[in-house]
Amino acid sequence: MVFVTNITNTLGIKHPIIGAPMGPFYTTELTVAISEAGGLGVLSHTNLFGKSPIEEMKNNMLHVVENTDKPFGFNIRTARMQPDALTLCRKIPQLITNNPKLRDQCKYVITSAGSPKMLKTRNFQKLKESGSEIQHFHVAPALWLADKCVAAGVDGMVITGSEGGGHQSYEKVSTLVLLQQVVDKYPDVPLIACGGFATGQGLAAALAMGAGAIAMGSRFIASEESEFHENYKNIVPPAKAQDTVLVTGFFGPIRLWKNNYALSHDLVASKEEKMAQEKAMTAEEMMDTLKKGELAYEGNIEDGSILLGQSIGIINKIKSVEEIINTIVTDAEKYLKNAHSRIK
Repeated sequence: MVFVTNITNTLGIKHPIIGAPMGPFYTTELTVAISEAGGLGVLSHTNLFGKSPIEEMKNNMLHVVENTDKPFGFNIRTARMQPDALTLCRKIPQLITNNPKLRDQCKYVITSAGSPKMLKTRNFQKLKESGSEIQHFHVAPALWLADKCVAAGVDGMVITGSEGGGHQSYEKVSTLVLLQQVVDKYPDVPLIACGGFATGQGLAAALAMGAGAIAMGSRFIASEESEFHENYKNIVPPAKAQDTVLVTGFFGPIRLWKNNYALSHDLVASKEEKMAQEKAMTAEEMMDTLKKGELAYEGNIEDGSILLGQSIGIINKIKSVEEIINTIVTDAEKYLKNAHSRIK
């Protein structure tokens, strides 16, 4: 079965399944695999090992178009604590504009962890005017943030609840509730549901509630093609949903797998408290936080920062990306048909 939604039509993809942003980790081979399987692969905002994020994004994009002719996307974290964000927002649209293959295949940019307005650069406007079909989505983990996204003129939003791995909001609202809030308030805005999705049941539920697609992080981390270290991947199949915790991360609340690093961190109560904490941080403390991502990438799962969501409790096997996507789509069809059969 093929699900046709506003998201699949706009992005030119076969299945309403998208890779979630997973920076600072590399997702280049994973992006190729997801796009080849009919979903939409998304390149992460990568800044590991002191490498240039601009050069890394450029090289990753060129690798993708050399290995697939399918649509793909990329992520820029626009947080105030992300010093390379504005440069990426200026340089990457220019790169895409000047490369016909990139302009043809790059259909999606997802900004996150900061303001959607940062991408509204002259170069991005030129890219849009060049004939590119690129769509700008922004992650909205709270209703008031969805309001800001709409006011900023985004093309769509990724609605992510507190179940999801990685960066979260201070409100801690579940995807189930948040998605209903946003669909009710903005019924005409294209929406992607994220946070807690890993199965056909999840896809069926998201589509039934009004989303045009789902985005998955943890499910794709536990795939054969992902670049994540085997130690990292192998956490997922035996894990329980309660094996993650919300703590204070570099940009704000973040959901991590419970290990030595996560359990040594508290959770700040508000944005104001986080900003005060940032002002007190030394350069050494900032570098130490960034290095925790590198430890995780290298396979140190006790001392590294292990971003995973509560969906690890419903993932029991590492599979190929193609099998993951095909199974989810097939199961979603089954669950939607079962639900329809109960309507009299």
